[in-house]
Amino acid sequence: MSGSAWLLFCGLSLVTAFSPGPAVLLAVSNSAALGARRALLSSAGNALGVFIVSAIAMLGLGALLKTSALLFGALKVVGAAYLLYLGIRQWRSRANVFDQAAGSASATQAQPPTRLFLQGLLVATTNPKSILFFTALLPQFMTNEAPALTQFLTLTLTFAACTVVSHLCYVAMARGMRGWFASGPRVRLFNRLCGAIFAALGVGLLRLRHAAI
Repeated sequence: MSGSAWLLFCGLSLVTAFSPGPAVLLAVSNSAALGARRALLSSAGNALGVFIVSAIAMLGLGALLKTSALLFGALKVVGAAYLLYLGIRQWRSRANVFDQAAGSASATQAQPPTRLFLQGLLVATTNPKSILFFTALLPQFMTNEAPALTQFLTLTLTFAACTVVSHLCYVAMARGMRGWFASGPRVRLFNRLCGAIFAALGVGLLRLRHAAI
């Protein structure tokens, strides 16, 4: 891969990574509830999910997903159900997620590191659009002159790094807004806004049509 092609891929990856979606929203809500360091656990799970999704695309399962309405529908339902679950949980939460002194200990118990990691992993791997994205994107940047494995690792690592960078930026922004959410009504507004967006993303995923891909 030439340097210009790699820079083009970096640009496309950054634009995609910074586009608000389930993984970004998860990073922001976890940052508000548990702090930046623990929020990065879900981002690490998301990065692993990127590797899995990319590998699925490389193995040709993305093409199978395009042709199999049953497989597409099953994956879509699983992903939508998980996003709806996150939305309902966030909407119903009454905790002041920005109050570190009062809630950090209980929040840590409620959200063990493995669960945070799995949250990011599930969000990344249960969205059929992600698999189709990699199926369409990776072949355009791969050549026959270099080993396929090397190119796969280079492209996937680049995309995963862009994802983590975007999450760091969103998490920093969420921390900067912590003072604005000091009051109870604003905390409830934040929880319900995040919950509504999670639910909307889930409904949007459910409405995704196989024939439109």
